Amino acid sequence: MLRINVLLKFCAAILIYNFRNSVSGEKMPVVLWHGMGDTCCFPFSLGGVKKFLEAELGAYVKSVEIGNSIVEDFKSGYLIHPNQQVEMVCATLKNDSRLTNGYNGIGFSQGGQFMRALAQKCPTPRMHNLITLGGQHQGVFGLPNCPSLSSKTCEGFRRLLNYAAYTDLMQNFLVQATYWHDPLNEETYKNSSTFLADINNERYVNKTYIDNLQKLNKFVMVRFNKDSIVQPLDSQWFGYYKPGQDKETESLRDSDIFVKDRLGLKDMDKQDKIVFIECEGNHLQFTKEWFRRHLFPYLQ
Repeated sequence: MLRINVLLKFCAAILIYNFRNSVSGEKMPVVLWHGMGDTCCFPFSLGGVKKFLEAELGAYVKSVEIGNSIVEDFKSGYLIHPNQQVEMVCATLKNDSRLTNGYNGIGFSQGGQFMRALAQKCPTPRMHNLITLGGQHQGVFGLPNCPSLSSKTCEGFRRLLNYAAYTDLMQNFLVQATYWHDPLNEETYKNSSTFLADINNERYVNKTYIDNLQKLNKFVMVRFNKDSIVQPLDSQWFGYYKPGQDKETESLRDSDIFVKDRLGLKDMDKQDKIVFIECEGNHLQFTKEWFRRHLFPYLQ
């Protein structure tokens, strides 16, 4: 009888909580993670997105800032290892009382794979839906038109990554090296990548990553069809070059990660949890109307 009473009280508490939320109209909070060459708060980028979502959704929106200033946040996109960034953001979100009941995560460009790493490594508070815009889930093999940097600097980074991406120095020094995926040297990539190969379970299967990722209600990936930055384009939908060459690509469903279900994506696909969306613009170029129509359904 005691157990039944406890169970009844527990169920009643859940019903009361849900009723109060429905009456108050409380919206699911949103957490944003910026990409390379950006910050949390530039008014012409994520600062503007934050205001737009707050006004349209009436929800609490948190734009992730790495470090203690805009300058540090900008540098983090190049110089602070993604694993360290994920730890920092996880601690920040845990200490935010407004996120206690969870949030929807949106990652922009490289912030997409960082936000996914957060879902896999930091289950508390819970991420309900994950949206990535122009994310590079299978990495990149090239840095054309990299934002916020001169073409000379871009070319310098490209040369460093082509010849030394998998050295300890580069893996610890340059963020982009940690998701540089050389399809001509798959084994070297898998053995040396200190971020992407780990979160994609390509060295060994971390069951915790699978369990945490499968807690998502929806995993939404947006691909920009005229993207001039992400190579290959298919990485935005978790596809990549076929192993051993850099010309032909394969989709997520044809990839080793999916076929062998190393990350639990096959099961998620069967449950209709994976959503592929196209946008016709260049990298991260979208309108408010496009955002409303395609992404708002996953932010309610």
